[in-house]
Parts: sequence; structure tokens; C-alpha cells
Amino acid sequence: MVTGRKNSTLNSKQKFFQETKLSLSALSDIVYRSLRGSDELLSQTAAVSNGGIMTPKPGHKENNNDAKKVKLDRNLNNPSRVVHVRNIPNEAMETDIINLGIPFGRITNVLLLKGKNQAFLEMADETAASKMVNYYNNSGVPVIRGRTVYVQFSNHKELKTDSTHPGSISTQAALQAAQALTNKIETQGGPNTVLRVIVDNQVYPITLDVLYQIFSRVGKVLKIITFTKNNTFQALIQYPDVITAQAAKLSLDGQNIYNSCCTLRIDYSKLTNLNVKYNNDKSRDFTNPTLPTGDQGLDSLGIGGFPLGAFALSHATSATLGLGGVRLPSQQSFGGCVLLVSNLNEEMVTPDALFTLFGVYGDVVRVKILFNKKDNALVQMSEPHQAQLALTNLDKIKVYGKEIRVNLSKHQVVQMPREGQQDAGLTKDFTNSQLHRFKKPGSKNYQNIFPPSATLHLSNIPASVTEEEIKDAFQNTGGKVIAFKFFQKDRKMALIQMGSVEESVNALIKMHNYQLTDSSHLRVSFSKSTI
Repeated sequence: MVTGRKNSTLNSKQKFFQETKLSLSALSDIVYRSLRGSDELLSQTAAVSNGGIMTPKPGHKENNNDAKKVKLDRNLNNPSRVVHVRNIPNEAMETDIINLGIPFGRITNVLLLKGKNQAFLEMADETAASKMVNYYNNSGVPVIRGRTVYVQFSNHKELKTDSTHPGSISTQAALQAAQALTNKIETQGGPNTVLRVIVDNQVYPITLDVLYQIFSRVGKVLKIITFTKNNTFQALIQYPDVITAQAAKLSLDGQNIYNSCCTLRIDYSKLTNLNVKYNNDKSRDFTNPTLPTGDQGLDSLGIGGFPLGAFALSHATSATLGLGGVRLPSQQSFGGCVLLVSNLNEEMVTPDALFTLFGVYGDVVRVKILFNKKDNALVQMSEPHQAQLALTNLDKIKVYGKEIRVNLSKHQVVQMPREGQQDAGLTKDFTNSQLHRFKKPGSKNYQNIFPPSATLHLSNIPASVTEEEIKDAFQNTGGKVIAFKFFQKDRKMALIQMGSVEESVNALIKMHNYQLTDSSHLRVSFSKSTI
């Protein structure tokens, strides 16, 4: 039995399907092209007259002008495995109609009447059709491409479509895609309200709030529990009903949160309900905001409930899901692109030094050292998640003898000085720099991001450069070289260990892009290895 939920839930789910071009559309495109060779998908009209292609029961009145009425004449007392959908938008396609029915069971046929703004969906049996009609009339609001549609039982007992009409091939493609998705559901086990989520190839930090933003687009999220197992970030996410959980799995499984990384692997959990004891950054019960945080200090002060900023979401700046991954909305707790860096050594720090250090965690666009407060600077990264990554790894590390602080800035961009404005070279634009590490989508550098450590990874070393030359150069940065080791299989790379993390940070700033020969510049990054 499917439990009810607020009308906005399904509305969100349908909008999400349409915005993200659910995998059904992609599958349909593949099948269609295999049937029609090089023809473009849906290049012909899919509107057909019903004529003799359906077998109606006596006295049917479904194709008259009543379909244009806003008020729905619900035919709930005469079940049929054919479902009638009215008020569909002109741009609707077969896949949009099928999306409405997939969560309820196997679909055997579909008929789209674009000229009449109607469609018919034939389910495998009356039970599936009844679930669909009852759900959309009692619990959820069906939406296609932003327009509310009306769902009722049809007077037709079955659809008999003519395979020779112009829209038949696109219909076959959509049905075969639906069949593939239904088979996937059946072979992976029965749906459940609780999903188990594994994040593969995690390059950037993933938090409970990030997951909430993504999964709440499909429907109302009740509870989330996050944990690490086998060195992999995982989560359990509970929805109010099976329909929403199934929609989330179908639309999000295999998607990348960020470009070429942080891939979602989603299965149904064996659990049917999550028992959340605390509301904090590891677990959250969105139905019970009064739960304690588990922090005795906060709880004793009466500061329980959700962490500050848990729902501080602003308008989506790039809320699209595509080949580049799930683009997250901008959020106060997750971050913008600009960082405020304070407690700098104003005698030593330069825009180029900050560009090099923060460039380990993302592509730096601009740096501004404040003219009237030179121990503070603004650093603009190219993406919010890069700013978050830099904040996580660089806050409270020592740079030139001082422990810097890194926080999110209220500024959205770093402004260049106006013409004639005094700046003394404290503001610099690095937009077109050749030293950006992550400008290529899917770059291997995404997989080699680590916190500051005493050991540095060196690459692009020419064969003519010796170990002693490299060690001498690093000694001249003011630190002490503890150990050095070339890679056995690739002498172009090496590890070098400095006397401390602080010495390593200073060495990276000075030695990254250091000219070893006329045509070779050294590449330096932090390493997770030791010598």
C-alpha cells in the first residue's frame, strides 16, 4: 500500500524528470535510432487520429471537447488497464506520458494525441492502472513539462495501435525503453522507501546537506543517515513512499555529483525505516527537528534541532543534471566561490603565492590582498565546490610562520580595481593562467587532491636533472629536506619530504612551476604517501 504525501512532492518529481531528461528519454533515443537509421528522433509528427486503432467500449465519449475542460470528470468506478491523461502540453512526448506510469508497473502501450492534448497509457493489468489513478487522484499531482494534467480510467479496455501510422516507431522506442527500465527494477529486487547510496570516486567532500539538496528534488526526504564503510562515503535516505524512492533511484543512479567524479550508486536498502537519534552533520530526521545534536555542550544549552544553515538554500545557480554532473544550488552552508583569508604574513604574502597555494584545490580566478588591511585577502575560485575544498584543507595551516584562517566570503566575485584606483598590484586576475590544474574536464588531477602534508609529489622532472639538484633547490626555500625518492617506474616523478607541514607548504608555493631547464617546469602537489 502506498502512503499519501503532500501534493508538492509529485510536482517536484515530475519537474525533476523533465529537467534532467530521465534515462527513459536517452534509452528511447537509442532504440529509435536503431529502428530508423540516421533519421532524427521524432522528426515526424506523433499526432494520430484514433479512428480504428482503438477498440472502445460501447458509448465512449473520450475524444469530445470535454477534454478541454479544466474540471476532470473522474471515472474511478469503472477500472480499466487503460489510463486516460488529459490537458497535456503541446510539446509533450511519449516518454513524458510513460514517466507517469513507470513507478506503478509494466507499460504495454501508449498513444499520444497531440492535436487533442490527450494521451492513453495501457498498463499490463488493472491493478497497476488502479494504483496509478488512485495515487494521482488522492496523493500526488501529475505534472508534465510544468503543466498539471488529469488522470482517470479510460472507457477503452485496450489500445490497438496501427504499426503503419507515422508515430509508431517513436512509440515503439519509448515502450522498449520503458520495458528496459521495468526489467531493471524487477531484476534488482523490490522497491523500498529506504535507499542505500554509495558515492564512488569521491574527489570532493560530500555532506548530508549536499545529498539532501539532490534527493529532495525528486520528492520529500524524511530521514538521512551518513556513514563511512570500507573507506567509502555512504548514506541511507528514507522517502515517505515507494513511488518517490523508486523515482529517485531511476533518475539518480549512476549520475555524477560533480564533473567526472562523485558518482551515485543507488540500491534499495533492506531496512524499511530509519531510526535517527540525533540531528547533526551525520544524521537528520526532517520530521522531528527537536532531536538533540549529540553534542553535550550544545544540548545542555538547549541548542538542539537542525544545525545552523541546514536549510539555508538560495536560488539555484546551476541546478541542472547532465553530463557534467549534478550541479548544486548555491547554499550558505555549502559555499560560494569567494574565500576570505585572514591572519596572513603581510610582509611575505603575494597574490601569486595565494594563487599557487589555493590552486592545489581548484582553479583560482582572482586574488585581492586588501589595501588597507594587508593581512587579509579575497580568493575567488572557479567553482563553489573548489572553494569548499580549499577551505576544508587550508583553514588553520601555517603559511610563512602564521596560522591562516579561511572562511567563506559574503562577496560573490572579486572586483578588479577601477581605472585610477590605488591598488599597488595587490589585485590580480588569473582567469587565463596556463597554470590552472583543473581546466580540463575529467583531469587526473581531480584524483590526486590531498591535505597539506610534509611529503610533496613532484612531476615533469627532466632526465638530465639529478636528485642533488632538486634537493638543493628545495633546501633554498628555507626548509630542511628529510628524504627524496624517484619513482621506480617513472623517473619523471618523485617524492620529497620536508621537515614539517609548514616547510612543505612554503616549498610548494616557491617550487611549483620552478624552471628546471629551458623547456621544463616542475609540478608540485601534496602527497598522501610517505618515504
